[in-house]
Amino acid sequence: MYPKQLRSIIQSATTRELQFTPHISVKSKFKRCLDIIGSLLGLLVLAIVFVPVAIAIKIDSPGPIFFTQERYGLQGCPFVIRKFRSMVSNAEQLKSLVNNEANGLIFKNKNDFRVTKVGQFLRRSSLDELPQFWNVLVGEMSLVGTRPPTPDEVVHYTKRHWQRLNVKPGLTGEWQINGRSQVTDFEQIVDLDLQYQTNWHPLYDLWLISKTFYVIFHRIGAF
Repeated sequence: MYPKQLRSIIQSATTRELQFTPHISVKSKFKRCLDIIGSLLGLLVLAIVFVPVAIAIKIDSPGPIFFTQERYGLQGCPFVIRKFRSMVSNAEQLKSLVNNEANGLIFKNKNDFRVTKVGQFLRRSSLDELPQFWNVLVGEMSLVGTRPPTPDEVVHYTKRHWQRLNVKPGLTGEWQINGRSQVTDFEQIVDLDLQYQTNWHPLYDLWLISKTFYVIFHRIGAF
């Protein structure tokens, strides 16, 4: 399906299904200040590790340093994310050769052959996510929120699924501290995202961020 056709379908579904009631966290000044401070610190770390990570990626696998992809954020608004590339450059063309071990509108495989050796380290340490701090700084994402879905996911969303996009997508969230890649059921991810909206208060984001550091440093649920 062509990108323009896919976007038209998604926009139609958004109008039809999405409840246009942004979560109260979207207007929180505390949350936005936390995002700005956190993203600036994250971009500082990115500046420090950029050269060695870029060199490692180029030596390990030919292709670009960054993986670029369109995602969907608050109320179905499309934006572009960049990650350090953790797969071979033609990963999308090889996707049909990989068995999906997840249930529902997500794609996961623990032993995905497309992931490079350097990519395995980047994923387990979450270093591949560092470029997304730019998305947080410009307001497209938040430090804490829901996992930003891809176009081929949202085109199949139901009204329940769209509710997860009533908050900004986040670098971390309930899914990150409750299993990360080990969560292989999409409906469980939706449950966690909606749980975040129910439990949210300004200090809740700080608690989730602290839990995220624990999960990353102990490499819990990452592959």
